[in-house]
Amino acid sequence: MRLPTTPTPIVLAPMAGGPGTPELVAAVGSAGALGFLPSGYVDVDTLRTNIDVVRSRIGGSFGVNLFVPAAPDAERLQRAEQYVARLAAWAETVGMQPDRPAYTDDHYTDKLSLLVEQRTRVVSFTFGLPDQEAVDALHDVGSSVLVTVTNPEEASAAVARGADGLVAQGWEAGAHQGGWLDSAEHWGVLPLLQSLVEQVDTPLVAAGGIATGRAVAAVLTAGAQAAMLGTAFMRCPEAGTAPSHAAALHGSGPTLMTRAFTGRPARALSNELASRFDAVAPDAYPEVHVATSRMRADARSRDHTDRYHLWAGQAHALARAVPAADVVATLDGEARAALQRATLSWGAGAPAKPGRQG
Repeated sequence: MRLPTTPTPIVLAPMAGGPGTPELVAAVGSAGALGFLPSGYVDVDTLRTNIDVVRSRIGGSFGVNLFVPAAPDAERLQRAEQYVARLAAWAETVGMQPDRPAYTDDHYTDKLSLLVEQRTRVVSFTFGLPDQEAVDALHDVGSSVLVTVTNPEEASAAVARGADGLVAQGWEAGAHQGGWLDSAEHWGVLPLLQSLVEQVDTPLVAAGGIATGRAVAAVLTAGAQAAMLGTAFMRCPEAGTAPSHAAALHGSGPTLMTRAFTGRPARALSNELASRFDAVAPDAYPEVHVATSRMRADARSRDHTDRYHLWAGQAHALARAVPAADVVATLDGEARAALQRATLSWGAGAPAKPGRQG
């Protein structure tokens, strides 16, 4: 198996929960990039419809992402219950109410079966390592398999399982971290890429804080085959980002990595909910996510930006409110210019002068 060849080395990250619409995936695909459709938090019928929408517009050159579920765990549920009890006391004061924590596998088995049935060109996995049966089933129908990794140990496990490529996600990335093994060290995307290039002979897609063509050029020269961007596309008109979220991305507010919203580490703009509960939020996904999902959706619908998750990578202020095709074209042009500048300046012995196109 091999990864699809596209005119540009740009990959759209799968952004579940709203931003990653079929229209956005189709737009970046039409512009020469590889788009990933999220399957998280939608039912199987909705996922099938979304796949049909993208396929009708651009054919088969796109991917779909799956969340690998953790097994049910009584201790994790208890941690979530204790946390949600504390959260509920504050939520009541601002007119909100969380639900009870509960386990869900997000219809993983049925979604996997759909992707096998659809002979999906590329399937990526996040939050865990798919079992060998899943990898073999996808390979049998000609699908390429990507696994998101956040440290070298996960990379070794994914390659041993038969992954055709790795999404090397750095700590700078917005939204959830996609790894699954605990690590005392948090890897930035460039150190992680450098380590993996020496460790594995597998195509790498770099993710984390990439917002300009110069950053795309940087990860390509560090050994990546492509650059995956999410936040950079969240202000595009084709994205399903809530208007209040898109507006917040345009500012210079700080981000933090927190479990406060879902029980899983995720990078978001700092707000009241995160600052109040980050220190006590447990490792308890998906139970905390289930308990806070409706509450956060209500806050989002009311533009209460202090009360819901404002996922954002560290370079969020560079995201532009322009069509997705323009983002792809600008990134591609900037990357090519940056690579040429670097080559010329190295030969001339002078530092390269950065610039922005578009």
